[in-house]
Amino acid sequence: MAMDTGAFLTKLATSDHSSVVSMNLFVALLCACIVIGHLLEENRWMNESITALAIGLGTGIVILLTTGGKSSHLLVFSEDLFFIYLLPPIIFNAGFQVKKKQFFRNFMTIMLFGAIGTLISFAIISLGAIHFFKKMNIGSLKIGDILAIGAIFSATDSVCTLQVLNQDETPLLYSLVFGEGVVNDATSVVLFNAIQSFDLYHIDSVIALQFVGSFLYLFITSTMLGVLAGLLSAFMIKKLYFGRHSTDREVALMILMAYLSYMLAELFYLSAILTVFFCGIVMSHYTWHNVTESSRVTTKHAFATLSFVAEIFIFLYVGMDALDIDKWRFISDSPGKSVGVSSILLGLVLLGRAAFVFPLSFLSNLTKNSPHNRISLKQQVTIWWAGLMRGAVSMALAYNQFTRSGHTQLHLNAIMITSTISVVLFSTVVFGLMTKPLVRILLPPSKQITSMISSEPSSPKSVIVPLLSNGHESEADKGSQHVNRPTSLRMLLSIPSHTVHHYWRRFDDSFMRPVFGGRGFVPFVPGSPTEDVVQWH
Repeated sequence: MAMDTGAFLTKLATSDHSSVVSMNLFVALLCACIVIGHLLEENRWMNESITALAIGLGTGIVILLTTGGKSSHLLVFSEDLFFIYLLPPIIFNAGFQVKKKQFFRNFMTIMLFGAIGTLISFAIISLGAIHFFKKMNIGSLKIGDILAIGAIFSATDSVCTLQVLNQDETPLLYSLVFGEGVVNDATSVVLFNAIQSFDLYHIDSVIALQFVGSFLYLFITSTMLGVLAGLLSAFMIKKLYFGRHSTDREVALMILMAYLSYMLAELFYLSAILTVFFCGIVMSHYTWHNVTESSRVTTKHAFATLSFVAEIFIFLYVGMDALDIDKWRFISDSPGKSVGVSSILLGLVLLGRAAFVFPLSFLSNLTKNSPHNRISLKQQVTIWWAGLMRGAVSMALAYNQFTRSGHTQLHLNAIMITSTISVVLFSTVVFGLMTKPLVRILLPPSKQITSMISSEPSSPKSVIVPLLSNGHESEADKGSQHVNRPTSLRMLLSIPSHTVHHYWRRFDDSFMRPVFGGRGFVPFVPGSPTEDVVQWH
């Protein structure tokens, strides 16, 4: 008995030590990614996502060689690790740092691309998979698997895309691709969850309506939960003035409330991506203005840093996991089928994106009064190309559908996993490398924008101006615009959005900001966040 206990403790100590070794190597690789990414900052081809992916691949090869082909990664892929720990800071920071004026000005177009566009892409990829995979004779895919493939490959990689677009040089393009990417990811995950929860073998009109109803319910309730969590954090910080005693409490409460919104959405089986994204938008609009100046700077950089590290972690791991020998061993007898499936999926991704970007851009342009706000053909091509990359969301959904506890046991499932890995690697590296040069060729930065960027003051205020933007247009700007007589369709689509925006501003200034705070609406109370500001005037 004593010998058994001693052997167990020895084995436990050995496994603990190997985990420590793995974590040391992984953290060292993260540091290497940051340093190399910094050195390649000005490179017109590379970005940090591709750098991390390349380092991950290189590390995987080294581990394969040193272990005699037994393993290629330091950590075992966990869907929970991705969805619960790595994705929340990325999506929250996306909502927290968004330029709300650009985002909500293009809100209808973003929702068209992100929700309707994803559904179109989902339908085309699913129908294409049914048509081609039957001819390839790769095995009997269930209807749930086919629809899951549609949802998996409809999810774009907004993380990698945003690293190659400049928010100042191409604000319209950035806001469209950025907003569409987040809504697209959320829509894909909602679709995926809905597919898994319905009996699709006996589908009829009632089940179809229930499917649509479930989709809309998840979309709306997830958004509302994020808004409520953001408003609750704003109200608490405004009323209790944590900064009077400790700025640490303010920062801690903001971080924890943001994470709580994500976990509550997971608890109630909602779309946590949508929830935490809109929580970030609401927090930046209200909560962020209620904290002390030092807390504002701290939270801004803390959220950005967490997001940055999580992004690098994901791409580094995807690079290593791509060489997992167990998955490739299953398809070693039929590599041609895996290549064929990957090629078909890549073609369907290209076709599915083109099928909604160009028609929906045309519809969106019909609602724009000013030619300056319309999406040009060159911008449409860039939007189409920039959204072709597939990344960690696709990988995580594929693991969920085609593996059990991270292991692939069936030949067909192994083909789908390796094909997903191939599409992710090819699209991230090839499309990612070519996006920067394509943007520079199609949309060269104007001299006016370059001079504006270079002449910006380097004061601390200029760092936080984007977060202070509240989406309000000045009256002078409105008066200077020449208003054309709109067509009936343009009148139907564009005038209501302007009216809604006008009434939202009045409602926000009259009711929301006095209760929840925000820029210019936090009253002076000794020890409050505005005390220092008042003392200087």
